[in-house]
Amino acid sequence: MGNSTLIYEEKLRHSLEESHTHLKRVEDAFSELEKNYNFPLNSEQFASLLETVQYLAFADQIIYRFSKLQDTMGAKLFKSFLLYQGENVDKPFLDILNRLEKMDILNVDEWFELRDIRNEIAHDYGESTNVAISILNTIYNLRGELKQILTSCEKYIKF
Repeated sequence: MGNSTLIYEEKLRHSLEESHTHLKRVEDAFSELEKNYNFPLNSEQFASLLETVQYLAFADQIIYRFSKLQDTMGAKLFKSFLLYQGENVDKPFLDILNRLEKMDILNVDEWFELRDIRNEIAHDYGESTNVAISILNTIYNLRGELKQILTSCEKYIKF
């Protein structure tokens, strides 16, 4: 095993670990909120959530960690995964996503939907109650897709 292979393996391990940490924080925060709220949230539930600092903190954590997870996967995990597989990553991001789709790791359209949510968070979260409710409910519904992408990547890895 060459030095570059070890470096790629270490980067991949780190990216996977970071991704799993963010996903666990999202799932833990939803578990805490689910003790008092049913998803999908409606406007009355969200208004109640806003009145309790602890629940608001869980909602903020979900949104923050989802953004970090999506960023980590897109900016680090995918490239380190392909490098570990011996592939060239010096190409446009869409080509990387298409390669991952061919490997049955993700669906490109679904990835862009996740990315759109992340971008919406960056620009609109906090400005509108309806947007915040929609973001939380969408993350609740789509977090399994991110988990599935991680699981699919791990099927290829032989550490």
